[in-house]
Amino acid sequence: MIQFKLTIMKNLIIYVAILALIVSCNSGDNKAGSGNKNISITAAGATFPMPYYNLAFKKYSKDTGVQLSYGSIGSGGGIRSLTDKVVDFGATDAYLSDNELAAMPAEIVHIPTCLGAVVIAYNLPGVENLKMTSELLENIFMGTVTKWNDPKIKSVNEGLELPDMNITVVYRSDGSGTTYIFSDYMSKVSTMWNEKVGTGKSLNWPVGLGGKGNPGVAGTISQSVGSIGYIGSEYAFAQKINYASVQNSSGNFINPDIKTVSSAAKTEIPADTRVMATNSSAPDAYPISGFTWIIIYKEQSYGGRTEATAQEIIKFLDWLTGPDGQSIAESVNYASLPAEVSSVAKSIIRSITFEGKPVLE
Repeated sequence: MIQFKLTIMKNLIIYVAILALIVSCNSGDNKAGSGNKNISITAAGATFPMPYYNLAFKKYSKDTGVQLSYGSIGSGGGIRSLTDKVVDFGATDAYLSDNELAAMPAEIVHIPTCLGAVVIAYNLPGVENLKMTSELLENIFMGTVTKWNDPKIKSVNEGLELPDMNITVVYRSDGSGTTYIFSDYMSKVSTMWNEKVGTGKSLNWPVGLGGKGNPGVAGTISQSVGSIGYIGSEYAFAQKINYASVQNSSGNFINPDIKTVSSAAKTEIPADTRVMATNSSAPDAYPISGFTWIIIYKEQSYGGRTEATAQEIIKFLDWLTGPDGQSIAESVNYASLPAEVSSVAKSIIRSITFEGKPVLE
């Protein structure tokens, strides 16, 4: 009974948050064509691509009159919101497993929208150009290295003056695709991590402090000298938080940028696009990179929605994965989809139906 009440409360909170977003969005000036101004599209999920989605949604709304709102509640929240059908589509940095797909009330599809980096952010005043290996990340995030001047860190960072200071690990406390990307990488490079912590959106952390969302983790790191954690790269760039270069599978220390994240996507893309780009074998790839996806029901005739609404949703997704939408991703330091991935995304979008017929020809 208690669990049932908690579930009801959680869903009510999501409803209220999304309603607030819709009211806020519809209260603004609408200078676009009047034909679409009465159609509202709601989405929620990952904080990882939020800077990109906020700009893209605003641009598309201005140009078309379609009202779009996005709630950055974490990948776990996005999946729940789509499951409960309180949003038109969800957003996640962690693709759904076969078991998760089977548990959904209807078939869903994954549409990749861009790639981004999960950076190792830290707060050590005066310390620039820190380097991290997979072994150091294992030691720090497992809690076996607890001081910044530990010989293991100093041996990789010769010439840096590292302080005699305790390390404070900061991690995501909510269900997070950013956590999934980071832990997927760690599980690939560390046997200890794979056995004791594993891969997931929510984990039992050996050490550290939790923060909600990428903004919460970024804020904690900014305010806590001696801290280290993982965040979406745009949050580090925007808040001018230092981040480490990370040694990739070829032994090269790589900084995250559009080029090195794009290199991580040089992998075989399955038809459903469910693939992780972490620990790429490309010699110039940043190793903690990943796709982010929009998830949506393949059949759109549910919940009393109209065909016109379905058409506007699919038109937006087609625009987002096209040249104009992808250019916005690059403007805020996300890597656009490689041509072959964009092609697969377009095919998936055209497989979405309303009453069994393709919404977009």
